[in-house]
Amino acid sequence: MKQFSILLIGLAGILCPLKGNSQVGDSALPAKIKHIEPLYVDLIRDLGARKGEREWNIGVGSAHLNDHVELTTLVEYEFAPINRLGFEVEIPFTFSVGSREQEEPLPGNRLDGLKLATQYTFLVAPGWNTSAAIGYLNEFELTSFNRYGKEQIVRANLMHPFLVVAKSWKNNMHTMLITGPEWEKEMHSSKTEFYYHLNGSIHYSVPATKSVIGLEVNTLFAHEFTSVVLRPQMRVTVSKTSKIGLVAGIPMDTRYDSYSFFVRWIYEPPMKKFKS
Repeated sequence: MKQFSILLIGLAGILCPLKGNSQVGDSALPAKIKHIEPLYVDLIRDLGARKGEREWNIGVGSAHLNDHVELTTLVEYEFAPINRLGFEVEIPFTFSVGSREQEEPLPGNRLDGLKLATQYTFLVAPGWNTSAAIGYLNEFELTSFNRYGKEQIVRANLMHPFLVVAKSWKNNMHTMLITGPEWEKEMHSSKTEFYYHLNGSIHYSVPATKSVIGLEVNTLFAHEFTSVVLRPQMRVTVSKTSKIGLVAGIPMDTRYDSYSFFVRWIYEPPMKKFKS
């Protein structure tokens, strides 16, 4: 009997880490591992999202093209209706600014589209500090404001399933991979473009602070070209509910991409309490 008790204690010691300790130390909550997500291509919701989590994002960016500057803005809302499942709605805008010497007409200002996405975390393994999720993003791409009434408002439909794998390492290091195919179907024709995304990131959480520095690498494989953009970034905490992220875009080939800058304000309201 004594040997059996010792065996049970040993098994409990092995299994408890796999069942996981929650991020805030509350055993009533499901396990969740702290991962640092990238600031440019971010997640739909935290990996291991808990019911009631919400987040607002407002982003502003600029890209310096050959003959004009593109200003981008976005409003994004994320929420988790149940544990591990997240949803996102995003509305991005693009505005073009040129000089008086501009010879070519500027691209029209536009509401880029309506992005709807979902993500489910199917793996939370505290023993390995690893999480994984699958997701799907659908975007209805819209035409420029000055083309309304002249052509279809919805220009194309973009479909993007993806996989996320993240691991938190010792010494405050965090890595994440977001990858998956993308199909862009034009609404006025049978043409469909195929792309593949490979987005990797590594971040360092500065000890004794809530600041994070890191590097995000966005790679896009297309039929005729490959685009690679390095995005060094930093995130600072302004209050218990707000953070600011700063991102620079450095293209490996300026034929396909341009130098850019992006700022993201992240607001996470306090969690609502739900009856169990």
